[in-house]
Amino acid sequence: MTVRFRKYSWQLAPRDVRDIRQTVFIDEQGVPPELEWDDTDEIADHFLAVLPDNTPVATARMFYTLDDTAHIGRMAVLPRHRGTGLGEKVLRHLMAEAAGQVPNLYLSAQEHAVPFYQRSGFHVCTEPYDDAGIPHYGMRCLAPTLVTPGFNHDSPRHKPMILGEDEQSWLIDADHQVPDLMDSLVGQARQRLWLYDRLLDHDLYDRQRLRDLLSWLARHHRNSEVRLLVHDDGPLVKRRHRLVDLLRRLPSAIDLRLVNTDYPPVEQPFLLVDREGVLVRHRFDRPEGFASFADSGRARLLAEDFQRMWDIARPSLELRELPL
Repeated sequence: MTVRFRKYSWQLAPRDVRDIRQTVFIDEQGVPPELEWDDTDEIADHFLAVLPDNTPVATARMFYTLDDTAHIGRMAVLPRHRGTGLGEKVLRHLMAEAAGQVPNLYLSAQEHAVPFYQRSGFHVCTEPYDDAGIPHYGMRCLAPTLVTPGFNHDSPRHKPMILGEDEQSWLIDADHQVPDLMDSLVGQARQRLWLYDRLLDHDLYDRQRLRDLLSWLARHHRNSEVRLLVHDDGPLVKRRHRLVDLLRRLPSAIDLRLVNTDYPPVEQPFLLVDREGVLVRHRFDRPEGFASFADSGRARLLAEDFQRMWDIARPSLELRELPL
């Protein structure tokens, strides 16, 4: 289906935008009008999808917040045009619109639509909640600039960057790819997060988004285990690193140890998430490597290497002596 997209402010949006939402959300799904029309409409961009003959068929809105997040919502496709791939076209258009402006995308998905959004690289990031009497989940995409180009590939990925689902590896050949892939893995961790590197470099690890993701994992999943294994803890101590605060305030959930150099360590850094997610860089000083979101075999082998080094590692005395 060929469609064109038009973008409007709420004040200039044609009646078609309101009519489609009225049909889908109020008439069809029973959303109360007082919940459907809210103040967010005034600050959002509104998108209208039209056919080549200018027939309106779908709409959505998107707005930005100060935490560098684009919020996608009110996606509605008229009933007679569903099942044609139109909804995916609408979502991908909004993702492409936001990808060059912000690093985070967020939306609230009805429970039945979760697989639909996963196919475009969004992962669940909240517990279920009720919205207008309908079960919803919060979902986010932490790597829009990496996911969006893949939509036009000859062999599109099945659920890109979804832990346990995306079976194709992501090759890394540039610095900017590493934090997006790393955060996309960390943001889906529920049990194990093991990280091994020479040091916790500030450019890669001293980032607010990574700190928030680690904090969420440690605070909201009681059985989670965050282990950080490094050769040198100097950068953590010399310049106040964001992860120092977590290490000091959540000692029962996050642990850091130093590699015992009396025994041969692994010569490449890696990250393990739960039992399937891995990110490997081929060298400590270069970004080149790969990330896999569903590779249980490699995760198991790397976990054996990590456990061997962890068992003979030593605690960081300098971190222990830092005041809160």
